[in-house]
Amino acid sequence: MIALVKLSPMFVMGALMFSGMDILIVAPIAFLYATIIAMVTDHYSFDDLLSAALDNLKHFLIVFLILESAYAVAECFMATGVAASIINVALRAGLTAKLVAAVALLVTAVLSVATGTSWGTFAACAPIFLWLNHIVGGNVLLTVGAIAGGACFGDNIGLISDAMVVSSGIQNVAIIDRVRHQGIWSLGCLLISLVIFYLVGMWSDLPETTGLASDAIARIPESVWTLLQTERPAAVTLLNQVKTGVPLYMLLPLVAVLGLAIRGTSTLICLGSGIISSLICGLCAGTVENLSSFLSLVQAGFSSAGNWTIAMMLWVGAFGGVMKKMNAFDPVADMVLKLTHKVRHLMFSNALLCLIGNAALADEMAQIVTISPLIRSMTERSVEGSKEVMYKLALRNATYADAMGVLGSQLIPWHCYMAFFLSISHAIYPLGDGTLTVWGVIGHNYMAWVAVVSMLVLTFTGWDRFVPFFKIPSEPEVRLRKNV
Repeated sequence: MIALVKLSPMFVMGALMFSGMDILIVAPIAFLYATIIAMVTDHYSFDDLLSAALDNLKHFLIVFLILESAYAVAECFMATGVAASIINVALRAGLTAKLVAAVALLVTAVLSVATGTSWGTFAACAPIFLWLNHIVGGNVLLTVGAIAGGACFGDNIGLISDAMVVSSGIQNVAIIDRVRHQGIWSLGCLLISLVIFYLVGMWSDLPETTGLASDAIARIPESVWTLLQTERPAAVTLLNQVKTGVPLYMLLPLVAVLGLAIRGTSTLICLGSGIISSLICGLCAGTVENLSSFLSLVQAGFSSAGNWTIAMMLWVGAFGGVMKKMNAFDPVADMVLKLTHKVRHLMFSNALLCLIGNAALADEMAQIVTISPLIRSMTERSVEGSKEVMYKLALRNATYADAMGVLGSQLIPWHCYMAFFLSISHAIYPLGDGTLTVWGVIGHNYMAWVAVVSMLVLTFTGWDRFVPFFKIPSEPEVRLRKNV
């Protein structure tokens, strides 16, 4: 009974978020409730629990710096023409109905890595690709599925994605290590999905008409521009830059960030290079008027991170510290441990918990901040191994929380992601009202299916050993404590 009482703050947090309350309000309420429970059940003083909360927050300090920088990079890339250059390069030659979905997947995947925002990527690319799809007579469900899958790709692997930063921070792993761990798997999922979209497009009875991005933008109704100006103003700036064109060298800031990341350079240096190079290239291209206006972009990015994400993580970190202090997650770990016989099966259970939590909460960030502390505690309490191999398990747990949150959301009909994507799609492309359904989009989002299914199968079977850097430690390198 006491064990359930200790776990009740998790239920309170989940129930409040399911009711629609913002996590920024839910987290402090859950922290205060957890503090009261810990004082009653384990007789801790408030000072003891405050110390535990602050001790847990020490691990988040670097995460806060990265988040500030990541939001600044996203603002700079969207406003200076880096994002527009990606779209212009991809669509310069024109597309046919058979290719529009495959190219949409590739463009949105690269753009989401560059900007760190799946919602912003979808809002910016949907007007182009949906109307381009209409011009060439393509399959609208196939195209929306491709845009949604590609938009979420960067949220799972991009250095400046808040989902990447938060999920890595909770597991206390370096983002560069995380990118190296899952990079080949992520690119493999993208490549397989790209082939599927290409083959489906080729095998479909679609016309060979060619369309250009400029034609698609010209067909966007005025009501859509008004909607985007309200919902995603940065998307309007990006679309105008796509229409007028930006120099090819505006790709260099993205190349700089990715190149340094591949070399294993510190995340902060990677992000700093993106900010500085976008300033230099923007001044040369004329997309940046002067240093003062550019610094306003950086300030806007810092402000966006501090307004919600960092404030939310402060309370979530404090909540996690109190829950850890009273060993609240021990009963869950014990139950899962009884049902598993290998470390790999425990990790598979962690992935399933993330997917189930995402379905229950219908919000990927809510799942990350709620389930991530749980699977971290379960792993640390149940598995025995060296510091190095335990770090590898933490890397995989961070990947689970992010992948099952962002990409898993694409397979959950009632998820907030699906609601946003469909509402934007219907508003941008009213002609698809009779065609665009949630099940239709889910059925055509091959990127989400490939990522979620492959993650579960590779983990359970041990076939992840065939993917470079993606293998998780197994017995006798690690072992369940019950088997020691």
